[in-house]
Amino acid sequence: MSRGRGMKMPSNMGGGNMMAKLAKMQEEMVKTQEALAGERIAVTAGGGAVTVVISGAQHIQSITLSPEMIASGDAEMIGDTLVAAINEAIEKSQALAAERLQSVSGGLGLPGM
Repeated sequence: MSRGRGMKMPSNMGGGNMMAKLAKMQEEMVKTQEALAGERIAVTAGGGAVTVVISGAQHIQSITLSPEMIASGDAEMIGDTLVAAINEAIEKSQALAAERLQSVSGGLGLPGM
């Protein structure tokens, strides 16, 4: 690099314009995360024997077992069905969050976002 010359920012980065975009994106990310916390996703497993409700922020809201599931008394089956329902609920919640957050960050054209 020659003396007396600083590094130039590529013209497509736009200095202040990019900072404004980043600040707006951060604000929208916070709003999106808050909205996700209010979203509810219901997942059933075992033919409807177990229902798990999870938020878009991956917090379990409720787990409901059918009377037939409870009456079966098969602890191993109940446990396996709960695990399947919870894992599916988490996957769906994560997919929803990724979709919503991608829509916020996608407009910047930043690598990895």
